[in-house]
Amino acid sequence: MVREPLTPVQLERGRRLGERLRAARGTTSMATVAGDAGISVETLRKIETGRIATPAFFTVTALARVLGLSLDDLAGDAAGDPVEHGAAS
Repeated sequence: MVREPLTPVQLERGRRLGERLRAARGTTSMATVAGDAGISVETLRKIETGRIATPAFFTVTALARVLGLSLDDLAGDAAGDPVEHGAAS
């Protein structure tokens, strides 16, 4: 099975996700965050730089948990449409 190449939109979403995770990590070391999330430092580096534009769901949830982020906020940020905190659906 051949995987279809990612679209420019998917690549941009991955870049924004990586930026958001990097900003949330702040001065905490990559090794600490990666270890707490149960992933390798190289995987975290690739996600933060957009080289892994579509990381696995459970990887994203582990990083969100470690960084104190909600999945709603990450999804809104990655889509370029930030979700308002506390807004009713």
